[in-house]
Amino acid sequence: MSDVIEVEDLRKAYGDVVAVDGVSFEVRRGEIFGMVGPNGAGKTTTIECIEGLRRPDAGSVRLLGLDPARDQRQVADRVGIQLQDSALPPRMRAGEALRLFGSFHTRVADPAGLLERMGLADKRGALFSKLSGGQKQRLFIALALVNQPEVVFFDELTTGLDPQARRSMWDLVTQIRDSGCTVVLTTHFMEEAERLCDRVLIMDHGRIVALDAPDALIRSLGAERRLVLTFPPGKTPPSLGHLPTVRRVEQAGDRLVVYGGGERFVGGVVSALEDAGVDLIDLRTEESTLEEVFLALTGREMRE
Repeated sequence: MSDVIEVEDLRKAYGDVVAVDGVSFEVRRGEIFGMVGPNGAGKTTTIECIEGLRRPDAGSVRLLGLDPARDQRQVADRVGIQLQDSALPPRMRAGEALRLFGSFHTRVADPAGLLERMGLADKRGALFSKLSGGQKQRLFIALALVNQPEVVFFDELTTGLDPQARRSMWDLVTQIRDSGCTVVLTTHFMEEAERLCDRVLIMDHGRIVALDAPDALIRSLGAERRLVLTFPPGKTPPSLGHLPTVRRVEQAGDRLVVYGGGERFVGGVVSALEDAGVDLIDLRTEESTLEEVFLALTGREMRE
């Protein structure tokens, strides 16, 4: 699989503030590549250098084999960008916006087909101001795809959307990747990165602190599995600390959280409860998440 983005020893400072400090990575063709990090971590500056919106102080960036700062015209024809703070004139219609943006490029997708693909076929003549939040985001995706890009950048795509609209966006991003377009995604939602991305880069203080597939990052944390047990009111939970796969047990009223690991962890706990003849109201397992990895590596809240 070839690389569509190559970043080597990228550095960028604003006065005395070092925003990006020697970052190197690649993005493979056909993947959804995620970038996450606390506010001020340097991910936006990194993306802007890749897109050609900023010039790095040192290091090199190649986008589709091109220098994004020097070869801006060629890059613009082959790359799509959706910015976090996007807007259109209130009285511009969806179809007009697509025709306008299409006029900037040599290769243009069919506007009607693009609107249909985004679920906006019936909104072609609708004013931008009359679209819902989710519809506006889908229109911005359509504008980013109007030149049939090989690589598309999505910046905080689902911020401000309700859960239903967010999941609709996730489906669209997956469809875009499946159509052959490489997707670079920045997000503050760890669930979004975990669900969508083939690989995730975590930045902090201008440097890369981790880069791997989400499941590999979660495994690297070495976190314990959790088994949450809820017992009928007034029932005394049995002792489980003697089981070899159980590392510790925490009790809060009728709720028991059992921490442990190993192949027989869940089965051993369930067998012990059956042997003790204990009734349960609820039993569920909790696995480690990318959010836990993020917090363990950055040591701070996701939003500052």
